[in-house]
Order: sequence, then C-alpha cells, then structure tokens
Amino acid sequence: MAHDALRTILPSTGLSAERAAAVTFTGGTDPILPTPFRVGEAGAATLAATGLAAADLWELRTGRRQDIAVDVRQATASLRSAHYLKVGDGHISSARNPIMGVYPTKDGRWSYVHANFPNHRAAAVKVLGCEETRESVTKAVATWNALDLEEAILAAKGAGGMVRTKAEWAEHPQSAAIAALPLMEIIRIGDAPAEPLPPGDRPLSGIRVVDITRVLAGPTCARTLAEHGADVMKISAEHLPNLGYQELDTGLGKLSTYLDLREQQNVDTLRGLIKDADVFSQGYRPGTLGARGLSPEELIALRPGLVYVSLCAFSHAGPWASRRGFDTVVQTVSGITARQAEIVPGKTPGPQFYPLSAIDYCTGYLMAAGAMIALKRRAQQGGSWLVRISLAQVGKWIVDRGEVPAEALRDIPEEFTAEELDRWSMTTDTPSGRLRHLGPVVQMSETAPRWARPAVPLGYHPPVWPPRGG
Repeated sequence: MAHDALRTILPSTGLSAERAAAVTFTGGTDPILPTPFRVGEAGAATLAATGLAAADLWELRTGRRQDIAVDVRQATASLRSAHYLKVGDGHISSARNPIMGVYPTKDGRWSYVHANFPNHRAAAVKVLGCEETRESVTKAVATWNALDLEEAILAAKGAGGMVRTKAEWAEHPQSAAIAALPLMEIIRIGDAPAEPLPPGDRPLSGIRVVDITRVLAGPTCARTLAEHGADVMKISAEHLPNLGYQELDTGLGKLSTYLDLREQQNVDTLRGLIKDADVFSQGYRPGTLGARGLSPEELIALRPGLVYVSLCAFSHAGPWASRRGFDTVVQTVSGITARQAEIVPGKTPGPQFYPLSAIDYCTGYLMAAGAMIALKRRAQQGGSWLVRISLAQVGKWIVDRGEVPAEALRDIPEEFTAEELDRWSMTTDTPSGRLRHLGPVVQMSETAPRWARPAVPLGYHPPVWPPRGG
C-alpha cells in the first residue's frame, strides 16, 4: 500500500510513477496506531519521496544511484517524533494546553478551540469573555453557535473551527478550491542561469536554506534538508511564542538565530542571508510577507535562482486562502475528527484527533522533496522556482487514501514496543543536555541521512553563514 501512496505523490513532483519501485518498504502496513486513516503509508510514502529526491541529487553529482528503504512502522512513529524526546533522564512533555480541545455549542454542534500558543489562547478567552479554565470555557462555548464562534475567534486573530463532517466539508467552497489543486506545485517563476551543485560528499552539501517557518510542518521540511547535508539557518525572534519541545524535535541539524522582523535593519540582515542562500522556506499566510519585501517576486529579484518554498494552511486559492490554521484545525473542519470519533471513540465525548500529527509531518516531508526536486531542475535547467503546498491539500490526500476496515482496528496498540523505540532512537549532546530522539527514517545505501549539528535553543547563533559545507 505504501507503494500505491507513493505513486500518487510522484505526479506532483514530475518524477515518473515507475520510480516508486526503487523504494523498498518494510514493517507492514496500516493500521499501525488506532485510527482508520492510512497514516502509516502516508508517512512512509512522503519520506520515500524525500529519499528519491535526495538520491536524484546524488546521481546528479556522481552518476550513481542508491538503494532506498523505509520502515513503515518507523515512519509512523516519526509523525509524532516530539512525543519521544528525552533530555537526560527526564521525559519532555508534549501535552497540549488544558483548554485546547473541542466543546459542545448552543446549536448542538462542536467547536474546536486551538489554545496551545498563548496569543491564540488569549484571543479565544477574550472572545468568550471567560476565565482561562476548562470549566469556564465549556460554559462560555455553550452560549455560542459553532459557526458564529469560528468566525469570531478568527476575527480576533485566534485559531479554531467548527467541527464538520466529511460530507459537509465536501460542499464547502474552500474544499472545492483545494480539490482543484494538485497535492503540491513546483513552478518555475523566473529566469536564472543553471547552477551546478556545490562540491561535497552528501546530496545537499553546500546548499544553504533560510527557514522562517514555525510549529511543525515547515520546520520539519528544513530539518529534512539538513538531514541530507544542507546548512539550515532557522530564523525566529524573542517575542514570538513557541512551545520549546518542538524546537528540540525539529531543530536537529540547524543553526538558529534571532531576527525581529519588525525592525528594518533585521529585515535587511535577513535579505542578506537570503541573497547568499539557495532555498527560502516560509509558512505565513498568502500575501503576509509582501509588506516586508519577502514575496517570491521580490526575493527572486534579489537572488535569481532561489527556490522559494511556500506553506500555508488552506492553500493560495478559495475564500479561506488567508485563513489561519494548523494540523488540528484542518482535521476539525474537514471531517477527520468527526470520523475518528465514529470509528475510535475517545475517553471523552465528541470529536477526536488522530493520535499523531500526520498532516504536519507529511507536509514537511513533501516540502523537502519539492525543494530538492527544484534544486535539481535549477542545476539542469536554470531558473527560479516556487514550491507551493498547504496543510489542507495534504489532509485531503491522506483522506483520499481511504480507510482501513473498522474491524482491523480491534486491539491495535496505542504505542510502539520499547524494543522498537530503542532501535529507532539515538542520543545527541546538545546545549540543553543529552537529547534522546528518533533518528532519520530513510535508509540510503551511499549517503545515510544524518544531522551534522545538534538541536540548539532558539537564537543560539549569530546571523552569519558558515563557509559552504562547513
């Protein structure tokens, strides 16, 4: 089944469907965790796409092909890799904020309040006019109609949504806009001379990536590029909220610096980094970065030949193109949480999230594959390139993969075995202590993926590139 899933990805990448046969999948198939959605094959297929893209770059360098293998169970674990972090002897909690979740509404529906980040939590509490407790939020949400609350929280710059069924989502104009798009787009958006890959002994040696994404999908893309040898500079700022543990998960392999883009001198510093880079990855809503001079058109004028990777929640098309969203929001509005609860009821009433972050991580893997494919095209054809994708497009792709039979979910364990997790894990010395984390999933016969740098606290490095390949 993972081969079938991979074949549905390849048309968006420009790679032939026959390339799927170059990947060996092991470890069985879905169901692997208690969800009807085929998340294991989705994770394995998107990771395999990164392996194929990296192998193509290696073949471009050396003329040699590689064998690629992916363990489907290990790939599934990677879709909640933050869950397995430990610093020293202590487990790092990835628990969600207590008020984050779904609540019954006045009109007999359910509303999801996204509250992991303090700014979104504050927006929801302000709209609801209540205290920041689960009990108080429950009482306040019960006085609202679900659709009205969805719009009010979004207007207050919060996040969340009304729980919809799959059938309801299919009738929504945003669903139609997404259905008209491919899974991912890799588009030539400007002319530039062909650029041979820099010297090096890894697929992405000498390639520089500026990463201004946040949360999971975008940072996973940059972590994956680092896994194949790229120099990645993560850009954040002290005033931006973050969850801490996610940076240990997705920060592997990266440099990290602070640049407050509210100040023009820092925007100028960022543009200087981009001018000397090969890939720029951003995860802001369409049009948001134009005011700071960071649109695709402005950056390819600054750096002809740039690969611009663009992520958003609901795509660049349709009435929700500028809407804020996350993996959990996409699950909520598109029918995933409603369906999960029908097949695997939770410990509490109401809609349920599946037990990982499949949309986020799969999107990150696809972004990385797209960036590597665009780099190969740049080396062979020249040009500046746009890689464009959204969480909702990936969510649709996962849903379109179909469901496992409900009876197959009987007695499916909620966790992997201790032996499996030990085999898949590694330890890295970091400034925060000795970090135990999952290792790379993709196996490649000549250039085994690895992270050359440890995860570091945000803002740990100066905003200066090391020598290429250094």
